[in-house]
Amino acid sequence: MPAHPHDHTGQRIKRLRAERHLTQQALSDLSQVPYSTLTKTEQGVLPASPHLIAAVARALHVEVATVTGQPYLTELRADELDILIQPIREALDVYDLGADPEIAPRPHQLLRDDAEQLLVAVRAGEIKQAASQLPGLIIETTTAAHGAGSTEGWLLLASYYRTAYDVTSKLGYPDLATIALSRMEWAAERGSDAVVGGMYRYMRALTYLRAGQYRTGDRLIHMGLSILGQADPGRDRDVLTGQLHLGAAVMAGRAKDRAAADGHLAAAHRIAQSTGDASDVHWLSFGPTNVAVHRVSVLAELDEYGEAAQIGRAVAMPQKWPASRQSHHFAELARAQMWDGALDDAFSNLRRARKAAPQQARYHQTVRETYSGLEAAKRQLPDSFLSFGSWLSA
Repeated sequence: MPAHPHDHTGQRIKRLRAERHLTQQALSDLSQVPYSTLTKTEQGVLPASPHLIAAVARALHVEVATVTGQPYLTELRADELDILIQPIREALDVYDLGADPEIAPRPHQLLRDDAEQLLVAVRAGEIKQAASQLPGLIIETTTAAHGAGSTEGWLLLASYYRTAYDVTSKLGYPDLATIALSRMEWAAERGSDAVVGGMYRYMRALTYLRAGQYRTGDRLIHMGLSILGQADPGRDRDVLTGQLHLGAAVMAGRAKDRAAADGHLAAAHRIAQSTGDASDVHWLSFGPTNVAVHRVSVLAELDEYGEAAQIGRAVAMPQKWPASRQSHHFAELARAQMWDGALDDAFSNLRRARKAAPQQARYHQTVRETYSGLEAAKRQLPDSFLSFGSWLSA
């Protein structure tokens, strides 16, 4: 029997629609989602695409997380991650209280080393490790920044807030992720760093991408590019510029604007040819490989699943490429293969996503929707398929 037959996004869409006394045709009209696609998604015959989820959320005036069912509380409790959320929330809330007289912060270099280790942990998919250490380090660094009042201190605090955004967004807490970003902006302004300011706009744009507010996201991308124009020339500025173009490409793809998406991908490709692999620059994983995996994501957003699957299979990842990025790519490739009818290959890549970064994959919406799509296909898959589903929903 299916691992979680009653817990899919289509079922939640049906329930939310009924609560608002809307017919399927009415929701189809409001969301501009084709009627047949909506009905099959509600039935669980088709998985919900990110575009459909965002369109339905806008039409129903709810958060995307309400439609997707995030955060996945049962799984968070099983992994003992739920108890780490409130301390992060509390640490984000003391940003403007000044230095805590009961805290004696360690030297700046030690705090900076810890910040780097958290960034490494997140990119290795070690979310629990980062989440458990983060609150205390934010509180300590908040006191240090207020006490020193230096550019370096504020930018270090901005880095910790950035990690808080990474952790909370991966665990399905968009409200906390938004707060973390606002704190990042607050600290970055005090550090007066145009590159960090551009990175903040990039990350903020991603929150609008997930919410389906593509026009606002695109405006933030262009604002970020404008701010980066004020930064000193160099590799850091080039990397952030390229990453902004990659974010804009996915935004355009989800908005079904292929010309704009191709333009941004081309711009990112040109920059990547100059920078080469720049995974170490602000831990954005920018470079030729990141451009290639973003091309797969864009093609999937444009419903060009066959082309996405073909290009995705050919992507050669560097041996030391971050596990979190590998896992994300395997999830995107699995989605494209599932829609292209290559079900065995799709499940194989879901397993690769899990192997690369199990904590991330367990809470990854694309992994879950792709699993539901494979389940609905009603084709014989290996015994390990149901085991995978039990792991997702345990």
